[in-house]
Amino acid sequence: MAFTSLGLDERLLSALAEQGYSKPTPIQSKAIPAILAGRDLLAAAQTGTGKTAAFTLPILQQLIEADKDKRKGRAPRVLVLVPTRELAAQVHESVSTYGANTHFRSAVLFGGVGMQPQIDSLRQGVDILIATPGRLLDLVNQRVANLREIECLVLDEADRMLDMGFIRDIKRILALLPKQRQNLLFSATFSKEIRELSSTILRAPLSIEVAPRNAPAELVVQHAYRAEKEYKQPLLMHLITTLSWGQTLVFTRTKHGANRLAQQLEKDGLKVAVIHGNKSQSARMRALADFKDYQIQVLVATDIAARGLDIPELPHVVNYELPDVAADYVHRIGRTGRAGAEGEAISLVSKEETAQLRDVERLLGRKIELKDLPPGITPRPKSEPSNPPRQPAPPRNNSARPHQPRGSRTNPRNHRHGAA
Repeated sequence: MAFTSLGLDERLLSALAEQGYSKPTPIQSKAIPAILAGRDLLAAAQTGTGKTAAFTLPILQQLIEADKDKRKGRAPRVLVLVPTRELAAQVHESVSTYGANTHFRSAVLFGGVGMQPQIDSLRQGVDILIATPGRLLDLVNQRVANLREIECLVLDEADRMLDMGFIRDIKRILALLPKQRQNLLFSATFSKEIRELSSTILRAPLSIEVAPRNAPAELVVQHAYRAEKEYKQPLLMHLITTLSWGQTLVFTRTKHGANRLAQQLEKDGLKVAVIHGNKSQSARMRALADFKDYQIQVLVATDIAARGLDIPELPHVVNYELPDVAADYVHRIGRTGRAGAEGEAISLVSKEETAQLRDVERLLGRKIELKDLPPGITPRPKSEPSNPPRQPAPPRNNSARPHQPRGSRTNPRNHRHGAA
């Protein structure tokens, strides 16, 4: 099947051709006709399957067929709700890319950045609005965002929105929408919670499932190395330099660990950037843009980047530290092997992480090849400790010494969602 057989406008086909796409992925070939037919949709698709284009393309096609040039209003007709800033930016980029040859306007709303540019975009009028729930409600309360003319609602990564506690915000937003509309719900899983949510939103939906629950991308080659903490950074450098790797996305468990690793790699001559929860939104977006443009070779990230990042043809993902939750492993490695491209996922596993590796293997239903260290890998010098020394407490009863602020130590608790 080719995109030309799906009934898409020439302007959309031209945009697809410019991106080098000629054949739809399975989720696209199933979802696009259903959406164009006006059906509500409940779709389960693993990360990297092309689901963003699966709803973006038919939505643009519907707007073309409705001839929105003639409408007088400025209120958006399509609302795409997403859980994170990164995913919002990704969806907005896709809408801009596939709609490049059309006149339709889109805007993206998320927190962590100033409101005024977003307010200005809304006042100029938009057709497609992509938003995180919190910022959207903020602008609705300020009477800037008008949802009374929404004709199509998309809930993207609905399972993660539930995980992050957005259900109340979602219900508040649903109450503001017209009752007559098309509804599209995309999720990585068809969990009990997702089915309950869908039953309150969707009307006689078509269900599409193109991958089993928590399945990794089929085109991702996975293996692991036995590596204690002091050997991990030298091993990573060996893999990147000896094997002439290009773009490499590296996951750590903690923010402090991400910063420390990035500093070590930079000392060894690599161009590196970091994404984690302590970075501002503008810093995250700049780091991601530089990575996509090949200005930097290695992007070090916590699990805040495990979902919602679309990096075309990313060849390598490294689990510098295995996640504490096995499902997060699947989301991490889903950054590679996307949309038909091959990828490689490598995990560096210490003795302390043996239990996490077993959990991952149980989830996948198969063993991951575990290799010994390549010859010649030596541990990091003791002058670069794996954990920074604790700052000594200031002496008591010494008024001549200024008060020292408490050191900022990494919280040892498991880093999940907001803790990343």
